[in-house]
Amino acid sequence: MAHARFLLFGLGAIALLVGCGRAAAADTAADKALAEGCAGCHGADGVSQAPLTPSLAGQPDDFIQWQLVYFRGGSRKSDVIGSEVMGPIAEALSNEDIRNLGAYYASLPPPKPEAATEAAGSDALAVTGGRLAVRLRCRSCHGEDYSGVGPAARLSGQREDVLLKALRDFKSGARVGSGVASMADATFELNDADMQALAHYMATLP
Repeated sequence: MAHARFLLFGLGAIALLVGCGRAAAADTAADKALAEGCAGCHGADGVSQAPLTPSLAGQPDDFIQWQLVYFRGGSRKSDVIGSEVMGPIAEALSNEDIRNLGAYYASLPPPKPEAATEAAGSDALAVTGGRLAVRLRCRSCHGEDYSGVGPAARLSGQREDVLLKALRDFKSGARVGSGVASMADATFELNDADMQALAHYMATLP
């Protein structure tokens, strides 16, 4: 049933992303005005300062669009403060709004690494996380520098608490990725210490 729902929302997203194409991109001023409603949580420049709230700046255009479609359709929930926040917001967005938000956030400079590391190689947790990222082949979806590719998120520089929650949600099945089972497979054998190391590594990447 969950996969069937996912496929239904996936078809809607394909119609949104492919059917309308890049020609529908709005001007930057209009995009910025639309994004002002997101700034209270995600930051005026798309760089979040709020706990468990992701930075959107520098995320791939397609990734932003997919997530908004998931929220709008109900296949993804945001419950970090005990109530659904993103669903009602996304329900009010048109397809054009979603395309414009994707284009806008993709155009912003990505956040700087969280919690600067010490001398190269001295952060044991990051070293462990880096080894896990290689073993799990995270680059195959998220790009050589983990800056995101298409519907796969930028991981480098994202908030550590956001990354850790995402990993825990993928492992528990509370969240489904664009590859349906890809993230569930990736996190299946990870324990919580592994996920903490992986989140720390990605958050502190230069």
